[in-house]
Amino acid sequence: MTADESAPDTFAERYFRSGLGTRRDVRGEVEAEYRSDWVQAFRDNDHRLVFGDTTFRLAKEFGFCYGVERSVDYAYETVKRFPDRRIVLTGEIIHNPKVNGRLRELGVRFFGDEDMPDASAVQATDVVILPAFGVATDRFDAIRKSGAVVVDTTCGSVLNVWKNVDRYARDGLTSLVHGKVDHEETTATISQAGNHADGHYIVVLDMDEALAVADYIRNGGDAAAFLERFPHPKTSAGFDPDRDLQRIGVANQTTMLSGESLAIAREIGKALGDRYGDADDTGRFRSFDTICSATQERQDALEVLLEEPLDLLVVIGGFNSSNTGHLAEMAEGIVPAYHVTGPECLLSKDDIQHKPAGKAELARASEWLPEQGPLTIGLTSGASTPDALVGAVVDRILALRGYAPAPGA
Repeated sequence: MTADESAPDTFAERYFRSGLGTRRDVRGEVEAEYRSDWVQAFRDNDHRLVFGDTTFRLAKEFGFCYGVERSVDYAYETVKRFPDRRIVLTGEIIHNPKVNGRLRELGVRFFGDEDMPDASAVQATDVVILPAFGVATDRFDAIRKSGAVVVDTTCGSVLNVWKNVDRYARDGLTSLVHGKVDHEETTATISQAGNHADGHYIVVLDMDEALAVADYIRNGGDAAAFLERFPHPKTSAGFDPDRDLQRIGVANQTTMLSGESLAIAREIGKALGDRYGDADDTGRFRSFDTICSATQERQDALEVLLEEPLDLLVVIGGFNSSNTGHLAEMAEGIVPAYHVTGPECLLSKDDIQHKPAGKAELARASEWLPEQGPLTIGLTSGASTPDALVGAVVDRILALRGYAPAPGA
């Protein structure tokens, strides 16, 4: 159940989910800070720009999605609407350090700051912004009870996943969520299973973990050993694999790789069918493709771009951005790919700091950018990456290659 459906009238008066009436006042500021002449030049030239022996190919779908743009707009609107109040974000508005840093410059505080450790520090005079990922139900309830104004920027695609998980729990199915257990969105999603008595969930990161679950469904096993591999919070409190893996509904963090999510759903459905007969007919299995459409569009566009002859690919976005990281993973084994947050990572033509696909730690690569000779560079960016960063990376690469043209030249 979403907040506006369950909240009392007094809360409804201080709960904003459809804007604050100041979008026109802030839109110019947002565009000035995050748009890029380079990106417009790409759009005007079929996403291809050539400078001497350097060619750039930009994926047809990239950068800010509607949900992210909406969240950023609402954050700026909140600053405009409530200039005399303390404004607090429950976490990063989106996974982009430039955007979050700018909000700090505008005076927005974040949970985890010294004077705002968590929801218990929220006061009735505060304004609390919920990020695009949403928040867990217990945190939402604490904020609602505080008396603070709440600006809810939770993405509609995330809300769609929540509705499915809530429905699974209502109907007695365990939610199997394909996602990263420590990601804000997944934390919020699995909390929805607690809306109903005996609601349970299990989080799987990848196909390997899904296959372990499928094996237990088919063959049973040592419950204690299973829970050692899937301890809380990867499983709900009191999770019993012998009881809670009999009826399953599959959902996913909206920014995971679509193909993997669909393959996981097939494996789980097949395992239930092998154990209990036709799982669909017995009501033991449900699955909905809840990958965000923007995530899917960016993955599809990169798949097309990777069919082109590229010498290297630069993927731009926050290092903690799940959807950006998956874009880098798609290029693995096809073309050298470098996931960077922005131009600051391009230290020189001989040195780049990047996040290797599937790795937690950053790395340095040498001789990543040839100084001379024909070069075709692919570009894409995650759904939380402003166009300005794409333009800044183009500027930096051209400078390293010895060019300094004006955007669109």
